[in-house]
Amino acid sequence: MRRTRLLQALALFSTGLLSGAFGYGAANLVPTFNAVPIEMRLDFHAELMKMNGITMQATMAVSALSTLALAASLRGRARVLAGTAGFLTVSSFLITRFGNVPINGRIKQWAATAPPPDHAQILRRWELFNDARTATAALAFGLLITLTLKRSSGEPAPHDHSSPDPAR
Repeated sequence: MRRTRLLQALALFSTGLLSGAFGYGAANLVPTFNAVPIEMRLDFHAELMKMNGITMQATMAVSALSTLALAASLRGRARVLAGTAGFLTVSSFLITRFGNVPINGRIKQWAATAPPPDHAQILRRWELFNDARTATAALAFGLLITLTLKRSSGEPAPHDHSSPDPAR
């Protein structure tokens, strides 16, 4: 039971960080990117991605692993909620890896040279990937909040084998 509670706390914390970081980026960084001259955006974006590479990958990894481990330790609806949250955090990683990261590489090149004529379309695609990963992270966090509230309210979680069952 203690291990499950620690996994739940780690999953909730790391997924909250992930959701918050992506949410901050979507609400504040992207509009700022769009408000400054393209050269400034490209330089800042390229520098930001250097810092984000390590921190965001680590946050995504901890979130996905802890959430999937939590799902493995639960049963019934609790497992479904945690498993769905795990699937969503893995989705955030996949969207980032195969959507945003390749475009980030192009942005880095543009910052050193010049953006191509179709750069606005490519940047808009980056923003769509960003919106998708933000949504998946936020949904995962919402599911973990729901799971935590159900489990901490004293409401029995059906088939949750992490708590002692006197009938066994």
